[in-house]
Amino acid sequence: MRRIVFRSDDLHDFESLGPDDHIKLFLPGEGSADGKPLMRDFTPRRFDTAAGVFELEFFLHDAGPATEWARQAGVGDRISIGGPRGSMVVADDFDWYLLAGDETALPAIARRMEELRDRVPVHCILLVEAPEDSFDMPQRDGAHVQWIYRAGRVGEDADLIGTAISTWELPEGDGFAFVAAEARASQGAREILAAKGQKEQWIKAAGYWSALAT
Repeated sequence: MRRIVFRSDDLHDFESLGPDDHIKLFLPGEGSADGKPLMRDFTPRRFDTAAGVFELEFFLHDAGPATEWARQAGVGDRISIGGPRGSMVVADDFDWYLLAGDETALPAIARRMEELRDRVPVHCILLVEAPEDSFDMPQRDGAHVQWIYRAGRVGEDADLIGTAISTWELPEGDGFAFVAAEARASQGAREILAAKGQKEQWIKAAGYWSALAT
């Protein structure tokens, strides 16, 4: 994971109310085949409008234009951004929270953990390739972080996340579940949670990427 700090004099009205907000990063280079610039979505990890700065975290996986840019980015490099266009603000009065996802969701999950009220029960299910890919999540009372490992099992994210959610015991009371991962894994997680009795209106399942995309 690499954290990059961006600075601009135009951030005085930057606003990000939801932990899973996205801004669009317009990557430099030749762009896509249709001539449009390459764009990728990222969660603002932290921001300070008074100082004119915000932070993004990049998971440095094996390939991809955003990864290549993040590997090579240095002080003084310029890039354009857009958004965030809107925020989904989740109530902070649920009895518990489930936060599940893969590497692409770690910044959003970490930010949500930091912004929840003190001592509310939080269970995290986090999928990465191997133990060395895990990192310190925010420390808070009432939080339990469960790491699961892909270990080379390409294409099995839905099974791995689904199994972890299936074996997790749904707590009593009203809770909110947030899942962000590969599209099929997120959809599968939604179905499992609904089958366990979680109210569907209190499930946010987002496909952050698709294994079927070319």
